[in-house]
Amino acid sequence: MTRRSAFLIAGTSSGSGKTTITLGILAAIKARGLHVHPFKCGPDFIDPTLHRMVTGTVSANLDLRMCGEQFCKERYVQNNSQRDVAVVEGVMGLFDGGEASSASLAKALKLPVILVVDASSAAESVAAIVKGFETFADDVHVAGVIFNKVGSARHKELIERGMVGNCQSKIIGFFPRDKQFTIPDRHLGLHMGDENPLDASSINELVQSIEEHLNLDSLLDITKVNEQIIVTDSPKKPNTVTGKVRLAVARDRAFCFYYPDNLKMLEDAGAELVFFSPLHDKRLPTHCDGVYLGGGYPELFAKTLSENSSMLKSVAAFAEAGGIVYGECGGFMYLCDGIIDLEGETFPMTRVFPFQVRMKPRLSRLGYRKAKLLTNSFLGNAGSYLHGHEFHYSELYEIPSETETLYELADSRREGYTFKNVIGGYLHLHFAQSQENIKAFIGYLEESSVRTD
Repeated sequence: MTRRSAFLIAGTSSGSGKTTITLGILAAIKARGLHVHPFKCGPDFIDPTLHRMVTGTVSANLDLRMCGEQFCKERYVQNNSQRDVAVVEGVMGLFDGGEASSASLAKALKLPVILVVDASSAAESVAAIVKGFETFADDVHVAGVIFNKVGSARHKELIERGMVGNCQSKIIGFFPRDKQFTIPDRHLGLHMGDENPLDASSINELVQSIEEHLNLDSLLDITKVNEQIIVTDSPKKPNTVTGKVRLAVARDRAFCFYYPDNLKMLEDAGAELVFFSPLHDKRLPTHCDGVYLGGGYPELFAKTLSENSSMLKSVAAFAEAGGIVYGECGGFMYLCDGIIDLEGETFPMTRVFPFQVRMKPRLSRLGYRKAKLLTNSFLGNAGSYLHGHEFHYSELYEIPSETETLYELADSRREGYTFKNVIGGYLHLHFAQSQENIKAFIGYLEESSVRTD
């Protein structure tokens, strides 16, 4: 019976360094010639692209709340069946988030936890932290611990002294303070993997540091698991019927937030995805039945987007003609009248929706969302639900009272703004728990008589 290694890397809190440690471990495992598959706990768009940057493998989001346990188990099995090692990066602190926590996912997938502890401001006391995490939940197994930001040999010695006889977790290693591995960030998080925030030389140095300061052999040994006991649900095989419709998908540095599983579900349901760039292309791709504008950073590229007037006109004309357009978060902002930056300058956008969005210096909204559809649309029938996540630094400005909305959120907010066959809103949707909505979307695209020129 084949036995492989699998584990979840968690932190004691956000900022513990688990992303850098995860990237280093992923890259080091790959450098050893092993096949490693990365996963990300939670709704994050950015960390999976960093995983792909160092492994060359698409990282799957496993989010119990947004996607449901069944879907997470299926995706885990499907993506991991032919791999030597599975590595899941956690979110926030191990137990933060309730149903959506790293601990809940580790329990659902029967994964041992490797705990990353920021030791920069303590010595022997970190053992008490580890002890607390070991004993907090009987059904979550903390198998090993990595101490991050260790300052000296003496610091390491004091930490070991506190651990011996007090904690059960195996010490995997002590990672030193090293700013050269810091990944630059911005208001929505770290830079995307496609932007290569760590070049090949930095990744190689990170691998060398992992091999030097962590006992990778020990890590892989204590996390060997029998995959047949990880899940009991068999993955479903989709009926792939690609090519029924053509869907234009915006993808560039301004529009880069897409869940790979959403794109796969669209393809499995019959969509041929045609990627284009609102930043650089002059018009929409030809002969497409609809347009999908995902999230991203349109505010960072507002001037370039605004100056690409031919693309703005192309999108607006398609919408005005009754074409099917879906925009979420950043894509929704692109469909509005304009984006007002922090200095108060306005950059005109497509003007499909007659209101503007204003950037704010602080986070506007964050959290999971469940939306009830109030009327039939290409996103599904009235009474059905959409599941997703909201995370943005902008707010709508001067919304006309007659603007129609499609769905209602749990807090009674109405969103999902509509214009003809256009739907836009701040929610980043994941269709795992509402795959019938994908079929509805494809059905509407099939029946639409409006195509891009």
